[in-house]
Amino acid sequence: MKPIEFKGTNVIIAKDQPEYTPLPAYKVGDDKGTIVFCESLSIRERIKILFTGKLWCSFLTFNKPVPPSFFTVDKWVIFNKKIFKSYLERMKGDK
Repeated sequence: MKPIEFKGTNVIIAKDQPEYTPLPAYKVGDDKGTIVFCESLSIRERIKILFTGKLWCSFLTFNKPVPPSFFTVDKWVIFNKKIFKSYLERMKGDK
């Protein structure tokens, strides 16, 4: 997977940190610190997901609590404020 820039990108996370891959993102600017980023999959990765239906994730937490995360294949789900707000409210209730 490779992080990609997209319409709306307004920050590059880890831009000047050679130990990390720069991550183009959209920083929402809300009180939750929400960021959105997009990854492009290789043909091999697409085929593997097609057959396994699995996507593995790893976060560097630096021994802090794991932040709530949300993955989707539909950009509109994230940028539709009503749907995303509903998701965030459900996450808040799961504590």
